[in-house]
Parts: sequence; C-alpha cells; structure tokens
Amino acid sequence: MSQPSTGFTRLTHVTLIEDDDDFRIALAERMELAGLTVSVYANAETALAEIGADHAGIIVTDLRMPGLDGRQVLSRIQSLDPALPVILITGHGDVTDAVSAMREGAYDFVTKPFAFERLQDSLNRALDKRALVLDNRRLTALASEAGMELPLLGNSPAIRNLRATIAQIADARMDVLIEGETGTGKEAVARALHSGGRRRPHPFVAVNCGALPEGLIESELFGHEMGAFAGATRHRIGHVERAHNGSLFLDAVETMPLSAQVKLLRVLEEREIHPIGAHQPRHVDLRIMASASDDLAQAMADGRVREDLYYRLNVVRLRVPPMRERREDIPLMFASLLTRVPSRPAGEMPLITDTVRAHLMEHDWPGNIRELAHYAQRFALGLETAPSPHTDQPSSLGDRVARFEASILNDTLNETGGNVVEAMERLQIPRKTLYDKLKKYGIQPSNYRAKP
Repeated sequence: MSQPSTGFTRLTHVTLIEDDDDFRIALAERMELAGLTVSVYANAETALAEIGADHAGIIVTDLRMPGLDGRQVLSRIQSLDPALPVILITGHGDVTDAVSAMREGAYDFVTKPFAFERLQDSLNRALDKRALVLDNRRLTALASEAGMELPLLGNSPAIRNLRATIAQIADARMDVLIEGETGTGKEAVARALHSGGRRRPHPFVAVNCGALPEGLIESELFGHEMGAFAGATRHRIGHVERAHNGSLFLDAVETMPLSAQVKLLRVLEEREIHPIGAHQPRHVDLRIMASASDDLAQAMADGRVREDLYYRLNVVRLRVPPMRERREDIPLMFASLLTRVPSRPAGEMPLITDTVRAHLMEHDWPGNIRELAHYAQRFALGLETAPSPHTDQPSSLGDRVARFEASILNDTLNETGGNVVEAMERLQIPRKTLYDKLKKYGIQPSNYRAKP
C-alpha cells in the first residue's frame, strides 16, 4: 500500500487462491507483469489464516477446489469484512453457482478460459474500491482519535499546526479572532476551541452577523425587556446572554453595523450587556470568538469595523488554511464526505477514478470545504461524470451476467467459425433463443467466418 502524489491510497496486492499449480503460477506471473503484487496459495485454509479485517488488497479464488471451495472462502471473507472484494474464477459449468455467489456478495467472476485483460479490468476496479474503503476507515479512526470535525482532519503541516494551537489555547481566558476564506471551516475551529476547554458543558452559540435582521440586530444580540418598543410583547434573551458560561461565536463580524459594534465592545471590555429597555446592565461570563472572511485590518481601514473593536478582538488570531494550502488532506476529506450522501447504485460506494483524483488534487477549490462537499454530493449521486478508463464498465449483477453471456457467445462463434448450428449444439439452446441473444448483443455470426 502506498500514497502516490494524488494523496490517495494505491493498492496493488492480490491474494490468489488456486489449486491448479500450472494455472496458479502462470496467472501470478501475468499479474506481476501488470504491476501487481501477488501472494499465491494452493489452498484456502492457508490463505485465510493470513487475511485480516483491514486487508490491504483483494482476493481472487477458484470456485471449485478441494477442502474449502470459492463460495466458502467468500462466506468466510464476508464474515471477516463484507467490504473486502472477492473475485471468483469459474468453469463454464459453474456459471449458476457464480451468479449465486454474486448475490451473496462476490465482487465479480470470470470464466476459464478468459483473456487476462478481462480479469485485469475487474482487478483494477476492485483495488480502487478497496482503497476507498480503507481511506474511509482511516479517516473515521482519525476523527475518533482527534475528536474534531471534518475541517480539522488531515495530516498537512498547516492543519497540524492549527490543531496544536487550538489545544494550546482552548482553556485560555482570552477572546479569539478566527480568519479564513469562505468555506474553510471557521465555525468548526470555534467549536473545537469550545469543546477543548472548561466551557465545554455550557452553551456554544453561533451567530451569523450577516444574517441578523436589519433593525432588530441589537435585540437579537443583546435582548430586550417586555414593552421596550412597539411589538415587544415579551421579554427576550439575546444571543450574548444565551452563551452565558459558554462560548459566543460571531461569524462575519465585519458585517455588523457600527452601532451594534459599540455595544459589542462593551461586552468585550466589561462582560456586561444592557438589553433594550433594561434599567441595569447584566453580567455575562463567556468567551467570544469572532470570524472574518475578509481581511479585518482592511475592513477597519475601510471604516466598516471600529478601530477599538479590531484591537480588542485581535488578541489571539487563528488562521484557517484554504484547501489549496492543504492539498494532501483533500482525498481523505472527500472520501469522508462521500459516506455522508446517498450513493449509487443500491448504496454502493462510487468509484474514484484516476481522473477524479487528478481533479481533486489539481482544482484550486475557491469555495474550499463547502465546494468540496457539494462536489462530493454530485459525484455520489452520479451527477458528476469524468472521463475514465472504467466509466463504461457495468457494475450491476444483471450487467455483469449480460457481459459474461455475450463473451460466451463471442467465444463459441469464434471457435465454430461462425457456424450457428454447431454453436447451438455446444451451447445446448434452441435456434430462436440463440438468434434472440445474438440480436440482443449485436453479434453477427458472419463476422466470425473465414473470408475467402
């Protein structure tokens, strides 16, 4: 298992279980020539003893073997890890069993004799699928270990430094300014600060300053008393007071009107609020975290942010890096996002092709994590199609059986030189059935006859 420049796991390992010595040796050599790493076993018992739940590879096994056969291998693997792909090698007479095995969870099957390219295609797709599963598991384990949200996951230097700073100041008694582009996850950083400190049991109140209704901003933030103004029919607790003993996160603080900034400055300096209509100010104990999508210093220079508010907020600054500065984190974040949306078909994990991987790593993602999340949703639902060597390959059981049936017809006609009567006898099917299937797959017997 390796990590290529795209940041995705690249798997090349195949466990081959085959009791026919000559065939096993020949097939293993062909796989190795294709750049795969192969472990060969003459019996299933020995192979299964070497396979764990997080096996970094896939299984290729003969269906008919002494001792444990291919379907028993499949059953054992399914019990160990249902997401571990098993490809079956069958004879012509075992097709019914192979189809049944597909219904039981086999990834694919090929029938002897087969062109290696047919197996190689299935191997590549199965390895890609297994790599995605392992990437997802690694991300889940990292999330569990870190106890943090998606934007803080990853192993890039920028995000490691950010996590270290959060851990260092999480319990400090100081307000924090969080800077970063739109969609980078500034609220996730604020939540991590709250969750990592002594205020964790108390409320975390997030306020989007740009979405506060005009004319009611002071009431929304600081509250009001009943009868304080026309329509004030009841006492209202504002967002600041709701965060008492906890944390208040002010997103897009630069969009707050200057009149509200004056009152916010009092909260920052005195830890007091004065609701509209109240006779006395009220004390609040809270930590304030503010975020800005723009350069707050420039907003101050433009007159949109009060100078005293800027310097009061600018005690500790955290910068959340954009996606283009942490590209090595993108694959795992994308894999995690895929697990959060419906996928196709029938819940299967979508295949991340090399083309998709290249797009993930080369695109600048100006919308950052938010844009990546939207792309993951479209990709999982099949709304994002990228050219790929594998996009024309069917994946459903019906499609795979149809592909197998067409290959049998092609092989038989090739062996009989396009002789339909002989093909009927070999396949043991009526003439009408044969012609129906030839029509279905667009196969012309004349194309297999020797030219004079």
